[in-house]
Amino acid sequence: MIIPWQALKTETLDNIVESFILREGTDYGSEELSLAQKKQTLLAKIRGGSVVIVWSELHESIDLKDKTNFFGED
Repeated sequence: MIIPWQALKTETLDNIVESFILREGTDYGSEELSLAQKKQTLLAKIRGGSVVIVWSELHESIDLKDKTNFFGED
């Protein structure tokens, strides 16, 4: 199930993003970014609609997915 980011409290969204970054060890290229920079980049993608928040009822977990990979190409 897709969870609209607008439906989440700011603190909740922030915690989801931070948890994802720490869990995934996301690669941001050759230049190392701070946690705050990574969070800002990911939040911008969520707010811009290129990344969606997904709740898995089966696994009772939340994840962030690239919208194109999640829905397929238009």
